[in-house]
Amino acid sequence: MASESKKRLALAIIDFLSNSLKDGTLSSDDTESIEVAQSCIAESFKVDPQNKAAMADAVGTQNLLSIYGVYEKLKGKSTASTTGPSSASEARPSTPSAPKTSSAGSGGSTSEAEAFKGQGNAAMARKDYASAIDLYTKALDVTPLNPIYLSNRAAAYSASHKHVEASTDAEMAVAADPKYTKAWSRLGLARFALGDAKGSMEAYEKGIEYEGNGGSEAMKKGYETAKKKVEEETGMDDADDIGAPSARSGPGAGGAGGMPDLSALAGMFGGGGGGGGGGGPDLSQIMNNPMFASMAQKMMSNPDMMSNLMNNPRLRGMMDSMGGGGGGGGGSGGEGRGGGGMPDLASLMQDPSIAEL
Repeated sequence: MASESKKRLALAIIDFLSNSLKDGTLSSDDTESIEVAQSCIAESFKVDPQNKAAMADAVGTQNLLSIYGVYEKLKGKSTASTTGPSSASEARPSTPSAPKTSSAGSGGSTSEAEAFKGQGNAAMARKDYASAIDLYTKALDVTPLNPIYLSNRAAAYSASHKHVEASTDAEMAVAADPKYTKAWSRLGLARFALGDAKGSMEAYEKGIEYEGNGGSEAMKKGYETAKKKVEEETGMDDADDIGAPSARSGPGAGGAGGMPDLSALAGMFGGGGGGGGGGGPDLSQIMNNPMFASMAQKMMSNPDMMSNLMNNPRLRGMMDSMGGGGGGGGGSGGEGRGGGGMPDLASLMQDPSIAEL
């Protein structure tokens, strides 16, 4: 005889098949086959898919597809908080065994888990974060993958400066229930603490999306903080435009069509944007060198690279010799110089500190 758990699973499968017909996953030509399959499942497991209360108990606010999606996201992840076979340690339900219950009957597990959660909240209030983590873990042992308990434990981990564990718990929580917005906020905080400002910004953005009405002040503040950090790291004026060509001005800024500002590069070599006059380098020849063009493209995407390049002693010496009009001589008279005052790019690019740029 099928257990109650297996009966609920059978109802969830029937619900999944029905939704697959409704959402177009399966064609109308498959309707008869699906109905036969549903009838066979219902008869074999002695369940009634027309019983709305039983169906609601089986799938809750989720459905089998979304539940499986949570499993796919969480499989293999570990919070490293406990040992044993429970979801609290391995991000999955316990291996099949008799579920924990109390004398309260079917509601006993929930009551027990809620009691642990309440004790965990009290521990958080008195800043006893280790006890809070332990108590939330006990709640999760009773009710695996509960998004509230996971989110609360993420908060306790963050308060304990265990940001990797906090991020993992928060990711579990948003996978289990994306509408639980506190989990997005805690994921944003954990990612920010781990140095992932872009991931933090994305988490807060999802939280604002699920909160609706433009999001709460706390969520928006978290988003703006992460966005500012992303802008600082990328040198962009607006992190919302990540991936778009930079429109900044000044040294190293992009030119038309996303190309580097060649006048800035010319100034770096002691000349103007023109070619070759007065012993200065011919920029058209320089940019035809594939090694230099690649370096210029990298400098465009990372402005900090310009300052690193300027601190290279060999390049600095070459610029000093060229910058004050001392580059007028031609010939092959000095190391690092080509004909007509041009730098010897082949020799220059053999310098490891420049070649790695």
